[in-house]
Amino acid sequence: MGYRERIVTSRPEHTDQLEAAPGAGRVGQPRLLRAINEQALLNALRRYGRLTRAELAELSGLSKPTVGAALVHLEGDGLVQVVGRRTGGRGPTALVYELRPDAGFVLALDVGSEFVRGGVADLSGTIRARGHRGVHAASGHARMSGLVELAGELVERAGISLSSIVQTIVGSPGVHDPVHDVLTVARGLPGWERPGVLADLRRSFGAATLVQNDVNLAALAERDHGQGRGVETFAFVSVGTGVGMGLVLSGQLHTGAHGTAGEIAYLPIATDDGIDLRDARRRGALEAAASAAGVVRAARSRGMTGRLTAQRVFAAAAAGDERARAVVAGEALLVARAIASVALVADPALVILGGGIGGAPGFSDAVASALAGLVPAPPELRVSAFASEAIVEGGIVAGVDLAWGKVLDRS
Repeated sequence: MGYRERIVTSRPEHTDQLEAAPGAGRVGQPRLLRAINEQALLNALRRYGRLTRAELAELSGLSKPTVGAALVHLEGDGLVQVVGRRTGGRGPTALVYELRPDAGFVLALDVGSEFVRGGVADLSGTIRARGHRGVHAASGHARMSGLVELAGELVERAGISLSSIVQTIVGSPGVHDPVHDVLTVARGLPGWERPGVLADLRRSFGAATLVQNDVNLAALAERDHGQGRGVETFAFVSVGTGVGMGLVLSGQLHTGAHGTAGEIAYLPIATDDGIDLRDARRRGALEAAASAAGVVRAARSRGMTGRLTAQRVFAAAAAGDERARAVVAGEALLVARAIASVALVADPALVILGGGIGGAPGFSDAVASALAGLVPAPPELRVSAFASEAIVEGGIVAGVDLAWGKVLDRS
């Protein structure tokens, strides 16, 4: 389902009664009814795409004259445009209308420990610019500077100004504490939990800037455009420099009572050769053992030497190194145990693996083999459709929905 096809739940019901609503002659009522009618048309165009006046009348329940007057007003506001004529059948050709995708833009940013990534999209969800840059930043201030510079590059590449951005979404590790307006459990990002970071983001990108958990955004991307499309209940499990999960239940992202649903990094699942107690206390037992740093520790404990990275350990395993193969098998078992814990509670039909480790060639097969003996009904496993771009894609999904709400309000 594309961005334009997403069902908008704010669509007014019983629009066939709007024109004859009681009290239509009272002061202010005509303007209110006009706004409601226009929102009904915008929602129909967003859901179904290009439509004629007759089709809009049929879908909304409004009369053709009312639809025609509303379209004139929406066209004048720059929210809809004529894109051609439809021929065929009896009678004159009909004008075809669509939403103006450039009525507003969305900026999505992904904050990582080594890179910041981003994208600018129009209101149809079409990405106009995409990019990334390295940020080997030991402070929140340096990371913020990297985000600002990247955003400037993206809007310039998209041919717009920052003032054209209707909604900014920042994907970041951690959970927003609304009481103190800070991020908590933002593991691996030095200085990112300090007071003032969120205020700095809003000063840089606008008061409407929202910070969302990065793995939750990746789950939204998979739900709308990736491996989770059409699946009502699934989990997105990211394993890389960190470990996290986004959980979709009955088609909706589930974040829990405190926003910490999916923080599986704290599951007390580890093995002796991959655990560092101090690291486990800092960012959770599972993440300390199963993240990239845990893979390297496990490899060193088995006698592997040199400038090790998780990627090199996996490459050595693929080349037949028995020590590396044992490390990868241990990693697969760790991830399988985490998935088993989730499966026995939420029973998702599907688990999508992402991140540098989760998406490594062959890793999902190793996890599936380890998982088979742990739960009575293991979920299907798939690898993420987006790799490193999942968080930006999810930010655009969330941002377009919010931006359209603002456009509807503006109408």
